[in-house]
Amino acid sequence: MSVRIRLKKLGRRHRPFFRVCAMDIRSPRDGRVIEELGIYDPMVKDVNARAILNGERIAYWLGVGAQPSESAGVLIKKYGQNGTHLAQQKEALELTKARRRAPMATAMVRSAATQSTASQSAASQSAGRGSKRTNEAPADTGAASPEKSEA
Repeated sequence: MSVRIRLKKLGRRHRPFFRVCAMDIRSPRDGRVIEELGIYDPMVKDVNARAILNGERIAYWLGVGAQPSESAGVLIKKYGQNGTHLAQQKEALELTKARRRAPMATAMVRSAATQSTASQSAASQSAGRGSKRTNEAPADTGAASPEKSEA
């Protein structure tokens, strides 16, 4: 059986996503896979964060005679086990993780701030209402009872 390392297309129209796979050479592009070796997302803005490969398994398949396709060969050369862009890829992946965390952290801070201000305003409103009620009730009852008893 001849094995080829190639890209299997997933995703939807105008939103491609690929898996790097070891496949039988006779199977169709999106057909049965022997093993999935990584992913490639061309929609990611940072070029070096687009591909994530399992270098050890790719080295194994190349060692047993698998032939990469042209596009898979370029990805393996850049991001494989001894790739030329591994340092840039590591930095790019760390930046994308930080970008993903940053909006979540700011959203958490904003929600905590809005909750604390809402609870403070609710507490001040309830304290203000309670003081009015306690002041009004005795004044009304006290003023009404002496007048009735005198008349």
